[in-house]
Amino acid sequence: MSRSSGAGASRPPVTAAPQAEPFLSADALAAAVGIDRHVLEGLIRLGLVEPSAPGGGEFNAAEVRRLRRMLRLHDDLGVHFLDAAIIVDLLERIDRMEAEVIRLRAASAK
Repeated sequence: MSRSSGAGASRPPVTAAPQAEPFLSADALAAAVGIDRHVLEGLIRLGLVEPSAPGGGEFNAAEVRRLRRMLRLHDDLGVHFLDAAIIVDLLERIDRMEAEVIRLRAASAK
């Protein structure tokens, strides 16, 4: 499977994950999402995929979901990886805002 890459993108830093959350190695992440390890390494170099800890080689479930969304945008719609990363960042922000609206509505209903 061939994939191209774009330039790096800026996004909030990865925060520490809870202890119970499983982590994947780079090889396991690449296999889980169906890409070659060298493609994953390119995405990491560009800052589009980030390990759980700076300089680490493990990835949390949130990064797996993020990469899968990016790959769907890339494969299904032909979106470049950089653009896909921006879209995924925006979708994640929308998800957080929707969750906050639901939380606020529930709190005001009490």
